[in-house]
Amino acid sequence: QVQLVESGGGLVQPGGSLRLSCAASKNMFSFVFMGWYRQVPGKQRDLVARINSDGSTNYAESVKGRFTISRDSGKNTIYLQMNTLKPEDTAVYYCNALERWSTSNSWGQGTQVTVSS
Repeated sequence: QVQLVESGGGLVQPGGSLRLSCAASKNMFSFVFMGWYRQVPGKQRDLVARINSDGSTNYAESVKGRFTISRDSGKNTIYLQMNTLKPEDTAVYYCNALERWSTSNSWGQGTQVTVSS
């Protein structure tokens, strides 16, 4: 099974920036895609951003123009650069990956992002 380890969460003021990292225990090319989801209490876990094996990306409409997902294949790591953060971005952010030939997703432990007013 693949291990996904997130880091980079914390407390930031509105308008500030954070960069999240997700280190995978396998080569980047083991995955159909890797991405970031977020979840707040009482709500569904929602897609934030995803990077596919061909390098194409998908973003939630609410973060377009503010967040950027990228990868460093040499480090088996993906990143989420979050700029112009808003209070509504407060959530636990989870790294996600789908291995080739797998029937289920893999998840990291989550990292808390808090944007205070």
